[in-house]
Amino acid sequence: MGEGAGSRAYDRHAARTDGRQLRRNKGTRLSRRALIIGAACSPAFSARTRAQAPLHLVALGDSLTAGFGLPVESSFPALLQRELVAKGKAVTITNAGVSGDTAEDGLARLDWSVPKETQGVILELGANDALRGLDPKRCEATLDQIIGTLKGRSIPVLLCGMYAPRNLGTEYVDAFDGIYPRLSRKYHLILYPFFLDGVAGDSALTLPDKLHPNAEGVRVIVGKILPVVEAFIGKFEPR
Repeated sequence: MGEGAGSRAYDRHAARTDGRQLRRNKGTRLSRRALIIGAACSPAFSARTRAQAPLHLVALGDSLTAGFGLPVESSFPALLQRELVAKGKAVTITNAGVSGDTAEDGLARLDWSVPKETQGVILELGANDALRGLDPKRCEATLDQIIGTLKGRSIPVLLCGMYAPRNLGTEYVDAFDGIYPRLSRKYHLILYPFFLDGVAGDSALTLPDKLHPNAEGVRVIVGKILPVVEAFIGKFEPR
């Protein structure tokens, strides 16, 4: 065999060897990729991934949620999130409170206030309806629409109740105070009966307007509602 023929034979042999090695390497890469994809699609992997992602809650409300007159870090959603995290709960709470909002105002901004990734809503609306003496039936119908819309989106709701000012008369008070228990029964919701429980009427826990909680008042609210929020998120948080 001449030198040129020998060189060509060697090149053909090398090419066959390199080809086989390339196929083996490619096969190994594909196999590893398949294993990775398979593991990622497995229930155990998915459960771990979900467990690591924090629950996303939205606090939808008025000035009581927004933290009127307070630093952002002293608002109800911010303090509640800190308390939940301190108890080992992986939770983020978006503050979707707007001062002055009635129930109808909350409904008008529902779609953008509660984005699609929301996993639960703490609903606190109606206080301004009562302060303005608005028709309780209209307030109830609006809250009903908010809850029904969220239910249609498969978003659980924790309903925070409100009491009407007692100077509005027995008829109005009875009609308004009954809104929240009726809605909780209709939709089988967890109800926190009175958002300002332990704070309303206490000048040491409210701002000078005697309506909005101060920082200490927010701490009282969070301390009282915390077990209810834990029970609420316990129904759907990853385990």
